[in-house]
Amino acid sequence: MRTILFRLIGVLEIAGGFYGVAAMLRRLLPFGAHDSLVALLGLALYGFVLAAGIQLVAGSEHGVRLSRWAQLLQLPLIALPVFSYGLHCGAFVNVFATLQAAPRLGLDWHFGSQGFVLAVAGPSVSRLGINLLALLSWLVLRLR
Repeated sequence: MRTILFRLIGVLEIAGGFYGVAAMLRRLLPFGAHDSLVALLGLALYGFVLAAGIQLVAGSEHGVRLSRWAQLLQLPLIALPVFSYGLHCGAFVNVFATLQAAPRLGLDWHFGSQGFVLAVAGPSVSRLGINLLALLSWLVLRLR
């Protein structure tokens, strides 16, 4: 069972990492100042997740350690007016709380996607959350 779950996590990391690398390369081509820096950082993150997924599928113990870090990078969802960060590779199940006059909980999910947000500014409606799929994957990778 452990091997099947590790391979499933690895496949999601490979697919999301590859898709993310392609998206960041496309975003990097019209070389501008700010967007290119974010695209280079995204390219490095997606390359890291892709390499971790490849090593995890190969059955490497080093791949398990790298994949744990890759899942931790995908865990937080921060969207504040002064700072935003979010990363997902392959799939996500986000549980978040909007921070308004009347806070509310929300659930968002998608399979077969990638996304990277790093910005000094954010949305007008703040939200904080976690990626439950990344948390579950990290816990599965902790299995011995």
